[in-house]
Amino acid sequence: MLYKKSLGEKAFDITNAIVLVAASIMFLYPLWFVLISSVSSASAIASGNVTLVPHGFNLEAYERVFRDESIWRAYSNTFLYVGVGTLINLVLTTLGAYPLSRRDLRGRNAIMLFIVFTMFFSGGLIPIYLNVRDLGLFDTRWAILLPGAISAYNLIVMRTFFQSTIPDGLVESAKIEGASDYRILWSIVVPLSMPVLAVMTLFYAVGHWNSWFDAMIYLQDRALYPLQLLLREILVSSQTNDMMGGVGSGDVTAVSETIKYATIVIATLPILVVYPFLQKYFAKGVMLGGVKE
Repeated sequence: MLYKKSLGEKAFDITNAIVLVAASIMFLYPLWFVLISSVSSASAIASGNVTLVPHGFNLEAYERVFRDESIWRAYSNTFLYVGVGTLINLVLTTLGAYPLSRRDLRGRNAIMLFIVFTMFFSGGLIPIYLNVRDLGLFDTRWAILLPGAISAYNLIVMRTFFQSTIPDGLVESAKIEGASDYRILWSIVVPLSMPVLAVMTLFYAVGHWNSWFDAMIYLQDRALYPLQLLLREILVSSQTNDMMGGVGSGDVTAVSETIKYATIVIATLPILVVYPFLQKYFAKGVMLGGVKE
């Protein structure tokens, strides 16, 4: 016999659908507005005619952005920071999480206490800045890659995954066969931990892609700027002079606005294209390592 919903349940379903559709529109419309504004004419944007569909379709803003060398340089820097930074993050987080997951490590609870402590308290921006400067990392790529090499939260998630997923008997049998800890880690633990490694890769990579504050604090050479910091300069400081060649004085403000929208689309497009394929890993990351023996 088919279950028949009551009137209250039907009303709830309808209300829930309306709320979700309205929320989706609220979240998606800003992205849509930026997209249609980036392909609209400067005069249409200046007059406020762009609301739901583009007006005066043209790709002039994209042409100006793509002709600017600083955009391509910032793009290459960002891919470098994402690739190398994520690799460093994964290696160091794995090397930290594995020994902390072993019950025979002396003082592991005290070590974990110190790690958790850093999640709630830190020295502050000025001591960290002085530390980076005194280590000789200031105004180098290493200032972006090394200070945040390990996330305490990600370390705890990976450690918990190792504890709840890797059987102690498997590790002990490998030790009996004469395998070293490094051999056990790279030949046994890592191959069995691909789910958590995939999630950690995603978390770290997205973090590097969206990062701009560290670059703003530690970098002075514009040749080292990541894409997000260059985007901030364009949006906040309106630094679009290099892209305004051939624009009349009366159209500077309007064209500058279209360039800003085009730059936002270019900076956001890669992560928007990749995200639908990786969305399930975000959901998995919430529960990953949540079950402990």
